[in-house]
Amino acid sequence: MARRIDVTGAGGVRLAAWEFGDPPKRDPAVLLPEQAGPPGQEAHGRDRYGPGLPQESRAAPGVLLLHGLMGRASHWASTARWLSERHRAVALDQRGHGQSGKSPQASFTREAYVEDAEAALEQVGLTHVVLVGHAMGALTAWQLAARRPDLVHGLIVCDMRASALGAASQREWADWFQSWPVPFATLADVRKWFGEDDPWVERPNPARGEFYAEVMHESSDGWRPVFEPGQMLRSRETWVYDAHWEELAQVRCPALVVRGQDGELGRAEAQEMVRVLPHGQYAEVADAGHLVHYDQPEAWRAAIEPFLDGVLTP
Repeated sequence: MARRIDVTGAGGVRLAAWEFGDPPKRDPAVLLPEQAGPPGQEAHGRDRYGPGLPQESRAAPGVLLLHGLMGRASHWASTARWLSERHRAVALDQRGHGQSGKSPQASFTREAYVEDAEAALEQVGLTHVVLVGHAMGALTAWQLAARRPDLVHGLIVCDMRASALGAASQREWADWFQSWPVPFATLADVRKWFGEDDPWVERPNPARGEFYAEVMHESSDGWRPVFEPGQMLRSRETWVYDAHWEELAQVRCPALVVRGQDGELGRAEAQEMVRVLPHGQYAEVADAGHLVHYDQPEAWRAAIEPFLDGVLTP
């Protein structure tokens, strides 16, 4: 099962986090009066691990999963479900994504994204945490790991470059958004366009079609993305012009860099990232592109599970 936990992020932005797996058992004897409700009803409130819960439930070791640009927490469902067999697994809809806030007045800076992830850790009660990030989420993860070594005890970086991508890359993304044939008439059309017809697709990729189908919602005239493309470009422009090697070098915890064999992170750059990280390790997933955890879910698990077990096992 997955249950929502509401989080307040930087600047008061409303964020949705999702915990996968069975919730911790509640002991009515330790609930505060304002938390108690009729028998069979869960107590309400933003922090469902409130101060009346046992310490082991409020501050449990676990994993925070951070999706990439345009992604959402549900993209981690498969990973989170097997993680939840042994650890607490929480995925965050980052600002502008999924069911989190999308106010035009919100900030989409790197600082805001990092502060949101920090707030999520503290408000859902994750300690001794491993951050798992894909693409932009991986950058957020290593920036937070560098900033809060007291909170972050392990880091997995999935297919994110530390080098600057530059102005040409930003223009390409703006043009790409303009090429989307929105609204899509059906979800089948979404899957086909992103999995086959998109000019960025070199060969048919059904997993890519499924990935983008997950970020569409039905409107009065067809299927549209749950995010605003303009907000995605605003988010992206805060990091594409800069390199991020210095922050990577400040990560003191064990870190695993994972790349898809055909992804956006090249082998040479990935191995240099491992060298720069004080405690870096490397993994490569064959027959996978940028969406490693979608393209090859079993190989993805095999690549990261030993690392997670080593960090999270007392």
